[in-house]
Amino acid sequence: MTDDSDNAPFEAAAYPITLRLAGRSVLVAGGGRIAARRVERLLKTGARVVVIAPDVLPVLVEAGEAGALVWHCRDVREADVAGMQLVFAATDNRSVNDQLARAARRQGIWVQRADDAEDSDFFVPALVERGPLQIAISSAAAAPSLTRRIRAHIETLTPRAYGELASLARRFRDDVRARIPRQKRAAFWDEIFEGPIAEQVFAGRYDDAVHALDQRLHDTDGAHAARGEVYLVGSGPGDPDLLTFRALRLMQRADVVLYDSLLSPDILALVSPEAERMHVGKRAERHTLPQERINTLMVELAQQGRRVLRLKGGDPFVFGRGGEEITRLAEAGIDFQIVPGITAANGCAAYAGIPLTHRDHAQSVIFVTGHLQAGELKLGWAELARPGQTVVFFMGRRNLTLICDRLREHGLTDDWPAAMIIDGTTARQTIIAGTLADLPERVAADSAKGPALLIVGEVVRLHETLGWFRPHS
Repeated sequence: MTDDSDNAPFEAAAYPITLRLAGRSVLVAGGGRIAARRVERLLKTGARVVVIAPDVLPVLVEAGEAGALVWHCRDVREADVAGMQLVFAATDNRSVNDQLARAARRQGIWVQRADDAEDSDFFVPALVERGPLQIAISSAAAAPSLTRRIRAHIETLTPRAYGELASLARRFRDDVRARIPRQKRAAFWDEIFEGPIAEQVFAGRYDDAVHALDQRLHDTDGAHAARGEVYLVGSGPGDPDLLTFRALRLMQRADVVLYDSLLSPDILALVSPEAERMHVGKRAERHTLPQERINTLMVELAQQGRRVLRLKGGDPFVFGRGGEEITRLAEAGIDFQIVPGITAANGCAAYAGIPLTHRDHAQSVIFVTGHLQAGELKLGWAELARPGQTVVFFMGRRNLTLICDRLREHGLTDDWPAAMIIDGTTARQTIIAGTLADLPERVAADSAKGPALLIVGEVVRLHETLGWFRPHS
């Protein structure tokens, strides 16, 4: 017996190349949507584009009128391939495309057919562009839909700043060749692309990156020393899909991560496996490390030249003490970046189907802390106990009964809607809805013990009809 694969026809793999077409003549036969896509890409290369078709899309007419291409308003002929470097046969007439392909090959010219991938000499890949950086994806016409899906995925995961980083490298390419021995260049560029200079580019400080790279390149006496940096990153309310792309990128680059107790394990799992992890979290009155010690630790680690990820749940600037931490960093002269995250209020409310504002129910929203300060819950209860608004209490579970009592004492009715969202946005999400009068009892009777958020207001009533995320159903 023989394996069927032994008798399968051999399919040679396509060889991926990138062509320089500046100043070279390229024929595009056809004036429809596919032809327009080909022309758009070709014009970016600086090619001398000739379009031949009796009718073309307005965008091609405009390009011709602007002098970006030459348009011959007529049917294409075999003789038109003479002198061309490439031919794109994109007419809607198969026999015309056949004739062009044969004519081109007789003269040793590569041809690509829009109507027949098997009779094409090359393929046009799906492309992700970031300045001079190009990422091409091709299935050799085997699965165009899959290629488009992969392109969309890469597009979303590739920061725009990579183009600026590539431009920076091109700007210094000759200087690096002149000053850095060949055997050390790879390590040099690894240092640049993985270090603070690259982060300056990602942070939008391109001019600072140029200056820093110039200094690094002229550091001939070995005085250069790696500088540390702190990334203050908000990881959102719990669902890893709610992380920003920037947060995920920095999580993969960190040398050491300082993380809080309430951080989702699913999010912590996305941190670089090589990074040292230090739990510095706080839960109610139980602190692993005092806040001042956390501030000092970030400074000390950065001064050692390490990339420090300060990973927080929600958003660092919404009851996350982010302001205190960056103040300490600024005082110590430590470079830092801030990556906002989706707050627990926004994320949990959205996943619960509770709009924080609604034209018919709430014209404003207030975020407050439900955590005791010096043994007392110091809040402006009169301002909070008003109709026409939504009040979100962070860390309000421990003092839920007190909060509900105070709001009722200051004017809200016993049947005023309120909901406790526990482990919001995760597969463990639990929503306990009720009123100011009965919610404390309902929460106490429930076994869910994760991070909790309290929402008070008429918008809570909408949960029953708008609640779309039901992980337990």
